Amino acid sequence: MSASLALFGILGALLVGAVSPGPSFVLVSRIAAKFSRMDGLSAAAGMGLGGAIFATLALLGLTAILTQVEGLYLALRVFGGLYLVYLGIRTWRGASDPIDIPDSTTVPPASTLRSFAIGLVTQLSNPKTAVVYASIFAALLPPSAPLWLLLVLPPLVFTLEASWYAIVALAFSAQGPRSVYLRSKSWIDRVAGSVIGALGARLISETFLSRN
Repeated sequence: MSASLALFGILGALLVGAVSPGPSFVLVSRIAAKFSRMDGLSAAAGMGLGGAIFATLALLGLTAILTQVEGLYLALRVFGGLYLVYLGIRTWRGASDPIDIPDSTTVPPASTLRSFAIGLVTQLSNPKTAVVYASIFAALLPPSAPLWLLLVLPPLVFTLEASWYAIVALAFSAQGPRSVYLRSKSWIDRVAGSVIGALGARLISETFLSRN
């Protein structure tokens, strides 16, 4: 397989994974609808950076170490699960809190920075994503990949992940979806919190079950 075909194959496989519904989609859509377009785009950028970090780790072979050192991998899975459960509980508990949606898309820098950090930590809190990246790279990356391919992969992964979640953020920060969210905030937040928390609990349970 040529380097160009490998590049398109890797990006295509990662795009399929990115668009699959999961905690990242729920989180970005909720941030965009609840706060502002800039908050949603900041969270999308955080997701993109997390993807680029996973791509870099996969290229360096560190994810292979992660899967071989069982204790470290299990600990990271439990940490990721606990973080998702924490996010789910916070979302559920704040479901009935009233919110003020700003009319302008301009928000204080601290707010966008916080949204960026939440997106980044959410992406990095799932070690299964690291294994997916490592598996795709191992399957599709040529054994003697040219230097240009290794250099362009992380920024292209960032662009792919951030672009998809930016589309999600733009869609859910539009007036229509935002109005729906405001009218039904309580039950939407409870559903979102339940989904995120359930995914975290499932990650933890799978971790302990895999040890038996």
